[in-house]
Amino acid sequence: MKYFYYLLVAFAITACGNSSSEKERIVSGNLEKTSDSSDFKYWTWITANPEKSDSAYSEEFKKYKENGIDAVLINTEANAELLSELAPLAVDEGLEVHAWMFTVNRPGDKEAEKHPDWYAVSRDGKSTYDEPPYVDYYKWLCPTREGSRNHILSLVEGLAKVEDVESVHLDYIRYSDIFLPISLLPKYDLEQNEELPRFDFCYCDACVAEFEKKHHKNPRDFDNPAIDMEWKQFRLNKVKAIVDDAYKIAHENGKKLTAAVFPYPEMADHMVRQRWDKWEIDMVLPMIYHNFYDEEIDWIGFATGQGVRDLEGKNTELHTGIYLPEMSGAELEEAINYARENGAKGAAFFDGGAFTDEHFKALRNAKNQK
Repeated sequence: MKYFYYLLVAFAITACGNSSSEKERIVSGNLEKTSDSSDFKYWTWITANPEKSDSAYSEEFKKYKENGIDAVLINTEANAELLSELAPLAVDEGLEVHAWMFTVNRPGDKEAEKHPDWYAVSRDGKSTYDEPPYVDYYKWLCPTREGSRNHILSLVEGLAKVEDVESVHLDYIRYSDIFLPISLLPKYDLEQNEELPRFDFCYCDACVAEFEKKHHKNPRDFDNPAIDMEWKQFRLNKVKAIVDDAYKIAHENGKKLTAAVFPYPEMADHMVRQRWDKWEIDMVLPMIYHNFYDEEIDWIGFATGQGVRDLEGKNTELHTGIYLPEMSGAELEEAINYARENGAKGAAFFDGGAFTDEHFKALRNAKNQK
């Protein structure tokens, strides 16, 4: 499941200003804009359970639709066959379906586990294959190695070929966290006032060799790697290259590409080597989970507005990600309004299982405020 949720569960923690929009459809691999009267899209992330019956899923999807949800992002652990079974059930209830996948972080990936050299290596020489940082499911692949890149892109292609899917949705499309959100640090008994070697990736032989060939210096020799801009940009570009290739694959199969990202580009750059305003991508869903950063709820508006401004001039929509647990109905409605007033095209909620009747009522109220 999603990054923040997993970190919390691991430690037993409970846990737009736009009034008109355009709908896009893909024709021969290209996006074609068509007029549409819809305004603000409502999404929710959900994780599939193969044990759950089709009738139970249909009931769940019907509940989402009746309460104002327009789209579901379904995590099937990149299982295209399971997704092909669930997608028609959601479509039958009037929902869009998006194929949510873990991208660079690949816990439980049996194919990747056959190749220990595919995994990212920290500055202090620890591989996520057998010594993952923070939590056991942090199994990050190296975005430079041909084998790991091709494997990731093959999963994108498999999901993109599923009928009834609107987009492939990339999650964990970044490096492991250099800096955790401030509210999580006490759970790990950590202070992160600088880039610590244990959390600085990737220093594998492939990354070092490619960087050294191009820039004539070895990052393992740096006294302070954090201030070397070429080394930082090298890694930002490695993530961008996967996204840009995934974009081509998605569009070749008549799908869009979307992604869950960190709150706004400058922050994502600093925390996880992710500069999403530079990507070829149709939509981003920044996870603006204010309580993880010890921020007030109006920070949702600030971060949304920052991301919208950073995307000016690009054909990329921003839909604000909102964290439901510990949020009242009134707060949810307030959060949606902050997102809408600051230029978001929609709001996505983490996650479907966290919705209460109070949340659904707030969602219906917000939707009726058009």
